[in-house]
Amino acid sequence: MNCEQKPREASFYYWRSSLELDQTEKEFLDESNGTHLFVRFFDVDKVNGRFEPQGIITKKESFRTDKEIVPVIFITNRTWFDITSEDLDFLVEKVSESIYSRADELDLSLANEIQIDSDWTPSTKQDYFEFLRRLKTQTQKEITSTLRLHQLRDLENNGVPPINKAYLMCYATSSPLEDTEVNSILNYELLQSYLSSVEDYPLELDYALPIYSWGIVTNQLGKKRLINGLSTQVLDTTAGIAKIAENQYEIEKDGFYFNQFLNTGFKIKIEEIPNELIEKSINLIDQKTQSKAHILWYHLDSRFLKNRKILQL
Repeated sequence: MNCEQKPREASFYYWRSSLELDQTEKEFLDESNGTHLFVRFFDVDKVNGRFEPQGIITKKESFRTDKEIVPVIFITNRTWFDITSEDLDFLVEKVSESIYSRADELDLSLANEIQIDSDWTPSTKQDYFEFLRRLKTQTQKEITSTLRLHQLRDLENNGVPPINKAYLMCYATSSPLEDTEVNSILNYELLQSYLSSVEDYPLELDYALPIYSWGIVTNQLGKKRLINGLSTQVLDTTAGIAKIAENQYEIEKDGFYFNQFLNTGFKIKIEEIPNELIEKSINLIDQKTQSKAHILWYHLDSRFLKNRKILQL
């Protein structure tokens, strides 16, 4: 079956701390033909030698969906530092318990899949991979993992997780805090380079693409920070901020903007993903996979869904 005949499966990540949908989000979710919603349940970090859950998901009573929920657990890379076999058993048990107890409390219908998101490195891969093995044994569910572009490119050093499927994060192609003219969320030429031999990766892959945006704030000393969710539309209609170039703005008056205090003269660079770049990137992925690849949109938020035709691609 060729690319034109096969319908594309499309799903969403949900990456906020409370499950709730406005009308736009509900319409996009209902119209998507993916059977799952990938929900960040909580994060795990290691602080002073102790494993700590953070940002545990909550739910509004009004939340409804027919999609099965895939719990996504983000685990920091430093969690794997100096970890013992006993620590791994403890972590597996606590992660499993927390997933099921949270799903029961929130009355969520879980899919037969748990996704782990961790930016593992050559020095932590062995412990991360062992965690995945033990979690599968503990839960008897399909365990999947995210895969970052740098982990794909340096397969020899980063290794391959002991799973059947990974989700390739086709974004964060460079650092937003570097001085560069390219879009750090998604640059087509960089993505093209990363995907040059993706067909040789020895796991089934689905592909996550970005629809989010942010602002990169630079102060007078050249120090940078991010403000998530900003867009040209927001800045064009915010008093006290002047447009000085394409996607470039300047603070004209000291004050609180977007819950942060910004001084006169601070610059803001907006990075957002135009529809043309999304379509071009999907075409590239389809060429590599010789099919209409399963796409996960990151992430379900009405701020990023306006004027999008992503479900028709």
